[in-house]
Amino acid sequence: MVDSSSLLISKFIHKASIEVDEQGTEAAAASACLMAEICSMFKPKKLDFVADHPFLFVIRENVSGGVLFVGQLVNPLSP
Repeated sequence: MVDSSSLLISKFIHKASIEVDEQGTEAAAASACLMAEICSMFKPKKLDFVADHPFLFVIRENVSGGVLFVGQLVNPLSP
């Protein structure tokens, strides 16, 4: 076991899919997190993502950049 202060998330992957057709909408998501031990020469850049206010999000296709889905989170603090 290692001291938790020497660990960092080296890669975080989140994949989401939304299928919309005549029968309705179906969504799925999966996440993966890879951990690494900090080397004394490596100083990770700190990144904070705080979703404590309403925001819009867009899912786009990588090659064409076409918009596939647009959503809005109105109250992220509600249970």
